[in-house]
Order: sequence, then structure tokens, then C-alpha cells
Amino acid sequence: MAGLASGQLLGPTEIRALAKRTGVQPAKRLGQNFVVDGGTVTRIAALAGLGTGDVVLEVGPGFGSLTLPLLAAAGRVIAVEVDRALAAQLPLTVAERAPDLAARLDVVYADAARVAAAQLPGKPPDVLVANLPYNVAVPVVLHLLATLPSLRGGLVMVQTEVADRMCASPGSRTYGVPSAKLAWYASARLAGQVSRGVFWPVPRVDSALVELTAYGPAEAASVRGELPAEREAVFAVVDAAFSQRRKTLRSALAAWAGSPAAAERVIRAAGLDPALRGEVLSITDFARIAAAARQ
Repeated sequence: MAGLASGQLLGPTEIRALAKRTGVQPAKRLGQNFVVDGGTVTRIAALAGLGTGDVVLEVGPGFGSLTLPLLAAAGRVIAVEVDRALAAQLPLTVAERAPDLAARLDVVYADAARVAAAQLPGKPPDVLVANLPYNVAVPVVLHLLATLPSLRGGLVMVQTEVADRMCASPGSRTYGVPSAKLAWYASARLAGQVSRGVFWPVPRVDSALVELTAYGPAEAASVRGELPAEREAVFAVVDAAFSQRRKTLRSALAAWAGSPAAAERVIRAAGLDPALRGEVLSITDFARIAAAARQ
């Protein structure tokens, strides 16, 4: 990778040395599995298609194995880290291994699932690139897309099962709440597989890369319907529709609407069949139901 020699990357030996130096051991409650393979992180940085004008938002940088190639490829990296010791160590690691790139890094000690745009320094980020903890991957992505409209997309590494759900289409076996809610903001596609062997500690599952492409204004208007409802209202319909899988919309939305009869009236007003199931509806359909309820 331009600007970064292979010897500057972090491997298993360097990661374990940093863990010893900082007293940090992988925490299950934080879903910490650190990438220790240089080939994997350079591949991710390359697939992200970054330019020198891009500002990257990296969530959970850990010891910095992915941060280093991101700094070499982008103009700036904003790293959001919830572990105080790791947040303090990251600038030191970059200064030690790639001093010419140190000025491009900003570290924010915060929970990415709650971080606000005002907490991020400088120009708002353009791209999200991250190895996301398995237990919070979808909530983090949804929060960041809602909070940071500057994001044009990104490339995230998540558990394969989570990746399948994020990329699922209506009617597929894995389609559900994550698929529908993510589709409010962006399109998602599988961009590659990642072996569990590149992590420390080694997880029990494999991972996958998901490429996200945020909608522009015209695409967003098309996806969200001609009579757009508020996101919270649409997501309430999604949650209700999937709260009882394999139930018809008339039954699943009964509590949300007030009664089965009220649910049927709203569903028909949205131009949909009350006998359909939530699993076959697109986010546009859910938006139509929310808009009809508002009417």
C-alpha cells in the first residue's frame, strides 16, 4: 500500500506486545476480536476505494491494525473507541510505526452507538470503514447513518450471519428488521468473506465484508415513498410487523393500529393486501403504511 511498508503493519506478535503494554485483554462484553493479519487489513482498505480527500470514520480501532492502512489511503481518520486504554494507546502506536501519518489521526473516546456529530472533530466523515463488534454491529451502523448524513457509504466487517441479514432482500429467509431498517438509509451488498483465523482471539464464527452505499436525495425520496413518514413512525411499523413472524399484516399490526380492523383499514389505504406477511414487504411498503396511518 502506498505510503506504508509491510513492516509497519501490526501482526500477532505486535498485537500481543501492545496488549501486554496496555494491560488490555479482549473483552467479551465489548465483542473485542482484534485483526492480527496484515493482508486482511490492507485488503479492506483497498476495497473501501479511499482517496486522499476522504475522511474515514473507524469504529472500534482496537490496537490500530486497520487504522494504519486507512491512514495511508485516506486524508484523515476519525477513530471512535469505547475502551479508554485503547483510545489512549492508539495515537502512540501510530506515532511509533508511521510518524508521517500521525497528524492525520483523531481519536474520540466514545461509544459509537451513542456518539453525536458534534463530538467528531473537523470535517464530517465521508466513509465508514470498521471491524464492528458482533454484538452491536447493526445498531451502530443504523445510529451512524442516522446521525451522520455526510456518510456516503462504507465497508464494514461483521459476523457472516449479520452480513446476510443486512444484505437480505424482501421475501428471503434472512430478511428481517435489520434488512428493512438499513434499507431506509442505504443499499447493502456482500463484498467478501473473512476467515475467523485472522482474529485474536479466534471467534467461533466467520466474518464477511458489507459494502454500504448511502442514498442520494432522489434515491431516498424514491425508497421512502411519495408521502414520506417520519423515520421513527416507519421503524415502528417495521418492529410491529416482525414482532410476530409468519403472521399476516392484519394480525401483526393489530396492536400497533389499535385493533385488527384498524390495521386492515390502514394496510388497504396503503394499497397493500392485509393477508401479506411482513417478510415480503420492502421499506417502501412499510413507509406507505406509516404514511397511510398518518393520513
